[in-house]
Amino acid sequence: MKHFIAVAVLLCVTVTTFAEDVRHQPLKDLNGYFPFNPPSSIEQWEQRKEYVRRQILVAAGLWPMPTKTPLNPVVHGKIEGDGYTVEKVYFESAPGFFVTGNLYRPTNPQGKVPGVMLAHGHRKDARLHITPENTLRNQIADGAERFERAGRSTYQSQCRQLAKMGCVVWQWDMLGDSDSIQLSRELVHRFGKQRSRMNTTKDWGLFSPQAESHCQNVLGLQTLNAVRGLDFLLSLPEVDPQRVAVTGASGGGTQTMLLAAIDDRIKLSFPVVMVSTAMQGGCTCENASLLRVNTGNVEFAALAAPRPQGMNTANDWTREMATKGFPELQQLYATYGKKDNVLLKRGEHFPHNYNAVTRSAFYTFLNKHFKLGSQAPVIETDFDPLPPEQLTVWDDKHPAPKAADPDFERNLLSWLTKDAEQQLRAAAATPEGLRDVIRPAAEVLIGRSYANAGDVQWAVKQEQDLGDYVKHTGTLLNKTYSEEVNVVWLCPKQWNGRVVIWLDDSGQAAVCGEDGSVNPAAMKLIQAGSAVLGADLFNENGEAMQQARVVANPREFAGYTFGYNHALFAKRAHDVLSIVSFLRHADSGPCPSSDLKNVAIAGWNGTGPIVAAASGLAGDAIDRTAIDTQGFRFGEILDYRHPMFLPGGSKYLDLPGFIALQAPRPLWLAGETETPAVITSAYQATSQTGGLVTFTGEATQQHSAASAWLLK
Repeated sequence: MKHFIAVAVLLCVTVTTFAEDVRHQPLKDLNGYFPFNPPSSIEQWEQRKEYVRRQILVAAGLWPMPTKTPLNPVVHGKIEGDGYTVEKVYFESAPGFFVTGNLYRPTNPQGKVPGVMLAHGHRKDARLHITPENTLRNQIADGAERFERAGRSTYQSQCRQLAKMGCVVWQWDMLGDSDSIQLSRELVHRFGKQRSRMNTTKDWGLFSPQAESHCQNVLGLQTLNAVRGLDFLLSLPEVDPQRVAVTGASGGGTQTMLLAAIDDRIKLSFPVVMVSTAMQGGCTCENASLLRVNTGNVEFAALAAPRPQGMNTANDWTREMATKGFPELQQLYATYGKKDNVLLKRGEHFPHNYNAVTRSAFYTFLNKHFKLGSQAPVIETDFDPLPPEQLTVWDDKHPAPKAADPDFERNLLSWLTKDAEQQLRAAAATPEGLRDVIRPAAEVLIGRSYANAGDVQWAVKQEQDLGDYVKHTGTLLNKTYSEEVNVVWLCPKQWNGRVVIWLDDSGQAAVCGEDGSVNPAAMKLIQAGSAVLGADLFNENGEAMQQARVVANPREFAGYTFGYNHALFAKRAHDVLSIVSFLRHADSGPCPSSDLKNVAIAGWNGTGPIVAAASGLAGDAIDRTAIDTQGFRFGEILDYRHPMFLPGGSKYLDLPGFIALQAPRPLWLAGETETPAVITSAYQATSQTGGLVTFTGEATQQHSAASAWLLK
């Protein structure tokens, strides 16, 4: 007689609080601790690098990259300087979405010359800013600046110096700053409260649950502008594509890290006052849902390895970088045999800025690696900065677009939504697209793949002989992630090697009640020789939840919570993956994998979407899947604190996109008025249309019909 093995797993939203489950600890926020653990080999790092890069792209709304429409660049108003020129530029990163800035070029470039991208931080009107005299005098006294004239505009000083060294420099505006006026500074950097008029299922605005569900955020828009800015810079015939650098401080340091991380066309980077194991960036423009879950800025910087990279410390959150973060980066670079390619310029006595000392370190680092031939160390020279009115892009011949325009905001997000949907529908129609585009994105949204489900062990609490079957209660312990799932197993003594995971909002009670009663559908499975497992999926407070937890931040921005923590939906999907992984790999407990022949899973009520996500990621580890969706769509959720809210959940063709990942495995689908075309196309593309069964009968007959199908 074979020992019964498997089970029907049931997901519950009313669960016992687990003292050992790490998920009950306080949520992480941007002020947490974000260490970087270097890999032991290049092969190990390359796998991790691919995932973190993908995580950034998904979080920023750039997976897939929005269609690169014509830039339509306008370059005008050339100003002649001493060995360099300054021009005013604007172009469209997306239709009607203008990127503005200044282009500095050497007067007489000799052949191909380096290109440098300069991102700025949160200083108001940064590119046009002139430092007040009293502030500058104090900076000179402290050694942060050198000159009473050039020090009035550190941005112009840096661009001028680089141009005189022979570089073409593109300095562009962050959103809501200087000439970038289509989205207001108040919205971009100071958003605090949800806007009811922008929180809708159609024509939504930034920061709304809909925008978050489509991975549309300020950080992503700024990163898109950076990528398109790089396109613009490389379109200039004199720029050498093998010598392109990016640098910036504070928020510009964040942009520097991100661009170098996701775009290999950047050959050298120098993020300033931002690489740290401590605070990760406080502005809404530096955060996005999904972005730093299980990662952080030091690892973002690591993605640039082994390309040359410099960074610095100051009297801010970077002050401990010399002992926390930089040694680990050196270790990674050493693994590549390029330890000298990473530099830390220490300056803990300086405040949070891109001072003359740090700028000199950047020039010297650039000079060395791009072989510019300047005398080292490179020191700026004095000059008279141009007044703001000579640098501004807009004038009578080049009129500015409408400022702080809510219609523009809606239209931009609408264009991004339609563009992504068109690309993703095309991808989902082919097995290759599902494998290479949809599934990798789903892994980021859930934050875990089946291959990384963890080491799961069984801790029995009670066993009860009930005649033809044995009832086991206990806990599945995920040792890798310190997570627990309470489960009940009903295991026939004449077990046939099949397990059915039966999930429902009522948890274990969906299989077996406290009075000993057994769900008739579950009993049907048991009598046929299949084991059935019910489980209490993770719940944050032990009660039926109306809202998920969020971090203690007064600003109503999902990214402050879900940029650092998995959504509750994802945590419950993790439990499903833990159950499946245990069934497939267990060498002890109620279901040794050596006797396992078949694993099926069913999800009812609120667990249907969770099963769809987990089963889609589990792949061939699950043989059959039955789902009742109840017509659920992520796109209908209008509160980012909703227990079913999932960042990015709508973007990848919503719930049907997750369900399509089941193809070509057998799928029983209920809860849909008609089968979504995305799912039908996925099965047609695999020539397994018979594997898709749609139930259209009475709701009261679902369990009975599904159990009969699961036994096939």
